Amino acid sequence: MKLENKSIVVTGASAGMGKSIVELFVKEGANVVAVARRAERLAALKESLKDAPGKLVVFTGDVSKKEDNEAMIDLAVSEFGRLDVLINNAGVMDDMAAMADVTDEKYDYVMGINVYGPLCSMRKACQVFLAQGNGGNIITVSSVGSMHQAAGAVYCASKAAVNAYSRHIAFTYMKEGIRSNIIAPGGISTEIGTAMGMPNMDGFARVRPVQALAPAPGEASDIANAALFLASDDSAYVNGVVLPVDGGWTAF
Repeated sequence: MKLENKSIVVTGASAGMGKSIVELFVKEGANVVAVARRAERLAALKESLKDAPGKLVVFTGDVSKKEDNEAMIDLAVSEFGRLDVLINNAGVMDDMAAMADVTDEKYDYVMGINVYGPLCSMRKACQVFLAQGNGGNIITVSSVGSMHQAAGAVYCASKAAVNAYSRHIAFTYMKEGIRSNIIAPGGISTEIGTAMGMPNMDGFARVRPVQALAPAPGEASDIANAALFLASDDSAYVNGVVLPVDGGWTAF
């Protein structure tokens, strides 16, 4: 088992990529704090993994809130004695609006979850890693939208921001052994698109040429497998990398 006894926090864990990451990691022996807003889904996930080698603890919380980000990491330390890996996976789409149609309300909503939340969790994780004194590992699930105009202005900006956070951590804390890497999914079969609601049709039309180049959608398990590599010792010398998992979309 590649993650035996590692203490790991995963956000956005109740569905899609986050759920797939939790399932794979607990089966690989990790002790995981699974974080999401939907308590009933977390309960079902916990029940489904009750016989897995690793231990699963669930935390119902909102990653746009500083106190929840700090509490989920404190929970990992109190339950498992330490923190080894933080996976920032929770995220939301915007409404595909181009800049002229961006609203303050949508900006606040997307940036709160996609940017402020990771800032809070990364800050807390780095504090814990530095106190532990033997390194740490942060994996951020970003998007091809951080470098490929595949969505609205706010979403693309939010993912570029977390890429910058992640690479900054990789550079500034490399001597302390803290690694920070980024997974940039392309089109993955999850709920995020349907949860978006009705898109801004003008903005959607403007990015449609990029969307048309997308290969067939990938699966949540593709992201989980990439996360497993980055969370394990197999990637011990990998730091500050943006790893596209997009079927070649960003090769265009």
